[in-house]
Amino acid sequence: MTKQKLLIKNAAVWTGDPDRPTSNAVLVEDGVIVAIGNEATDTGSDASEVIDAAGASVIPAFAEGHAHPIFAGLEQQFAKVRGHGTVAGIADAVAKFAADNPDIEWILGLGYDPSLVPDGCFDAKWLDTAVRDRPVALRATDYHTVWCNTKALELAGITSETPQPENGEIVHRPDGTPMGTLREWGATDLIFNMLPPISIEQKMDAIRWSSRRYIEAGVVFVQDAWVEPDDLEAYLQLARGNELELRYNLAFTAQPSEYRNQLQLFIDQRSVVRSVGSPFLGAETVKIFVDGVIEAGTAALLEPYHDCPGSHGIPNWSIEDLTAAVTAFDAAGFQLHLHAIGDKAIRMALDAVEVVQTENGVRDRRPTIAHSQLIDPSDLARFAELGVIANFEPLWAQQDSLQSILTMPRLGQERGNSQYPIATLLRGGARVSFGSDWPVSDHRPLPGIAVAVTRQTKADFPEGGWMPSERLSLPEALACYCSGTAYQAFLDDSMGQIAVGMSADLIVLDRNIFEIPSKEIGEVEVITTLVKGRVVHSTK
Repeated sequence: MTKQKLLIKNAAVWTGDPDRPTSNAVLVEDGVIVAIGNEATDTGSDASEVIDAAGASVIPAFAEGHAHPIFAGLEQQFAKVRGHGTVAGIADAVAKFAADNPDIEWILGLGYDPSLVPDGCFDAKWLDTAVRDRPVALRATDYHTVWCNTKALELAGITSETPQPENGEIVHRPDGTPMGTLREWGATDLIFNMLPPISIEQKMDAIRWSSRRYIEAGVVFVQDAWVEPDDLEAYLQLARGNELELRYNLAFTAQPSEYRNQLQLFIDQRSVVRSVGSPFLGAETVKIFVDGVIEAGTAALLEPYHDCPGSHGIPNWSIEDLTAAVTAFDAAGFQLHLHAIGDKAIRMALDAVEVVQTENGVRDRRPTIAHSQLIDPSDLARFAELGVIANFEPLWAQQDSLQSILTMPRLGQERGNSQYPIATLLRGGARVSFGSDWPVSDHRPLPGIAVAVTRQTKADFPEGGWMPSERLSLPEALACYCSGTAYQAFLDDSMGQIAVGMSADLIVLDRNIFEIPSKEIGEVEVITTLVKGRVVHSTK
């Protein structure tokens, strides 16, 4: 059988390999890199396909360390509440969707901006102006907060007499009535438990849509960091039909009240995924939300919130249950993926991993703490010591409106200026991976890489960067989004670098990324994406 050869020439190749960081050409045979540099051009003269990069960058394809592709796709199917700069704009979008869909029982929307009002507290009355006769439930961009109308509160039985739930908060007006803002699962599930189920077909369409957006952005691996039991079938049907365009690893979400029963369920679901035998689908991870988010006041902090001295936030787990859960899931061979944002939650996660290593012994487990936003200085060295991967969403490491309106007032200036210590961890020997948390924020890696390098907003604020000592070099930032996440995914032996023997997961950019000002990195476009040597996206 004739081998399929593809040659990329006239390229500014960044390999990600410290021993040979740059080159000018790449030769691929049957999906595997077989030569780079002059050897590639010399032996690739008979290639059946040639890509002339015309001096632009060719780099390893990106790997997404933490995202929610089903949610991203479902946003397109519901009320378009993202991107509006006013409460009235959101209400108008809800009213339009309701008018266009008169037979839908619940009006749903995903991704409204919680920074539009003080403290992120939205009133049900504002949605009542749009829809009164049907329930409305909207998720904020943080996906930890819900804004609903009066009809939804009534159907859920939420009144001024409803006790505050464990692991959640019902926000009240000054007169004691429920306002319409609910925070964390203990409260939001009062609404979500009322919703009609989303169909498998809707979820499959959501994954298809998100996959295409990822491919266009040069992403070829995604860690889906929030998979419920009834989400799995959508992935399975796509895998069986050979419809997945990129690699997915699924993280089953464990709950504090259910994890003992969930253990066998997750083992069984993992076995089903393995039996499909798709190279594009795995289910080797368990996700645990250790806490919430700072902006909602639900991230777990060691010291009280600056704007609410009586509150340390809301840990979703007791340390006893967290330790028992992660020990059990690890013993079953699952990788741990721990959402931890506040410094108390991060310490809880590190403490639990330390117990796991003592109880379950040595193995290549690669536990990951997602977001790693606020870390107590005494815990920084523990990431490297315990082999814990710090997953960051680099786009968040800028002083944007979310920081200035919600985050910094919660933390205060001194504590706020210690967020996202990416360079400190990386240069201290810890493994670092990057992700986007899409649809919480932009799925495209290049805008995030620009922030990692500059620590600035698009308006170049602040001068010199926010916490400039935490700025990364461009090679460091690229590595976090390529080999760093490949390591998290246990794929570092096959992707994340351009080297002989590696899978040909590559992207061609529209310019040489190393020859432009750092602030322009976010404007760079991906013009070609290759998955295992096959061109799956091209703008030419």
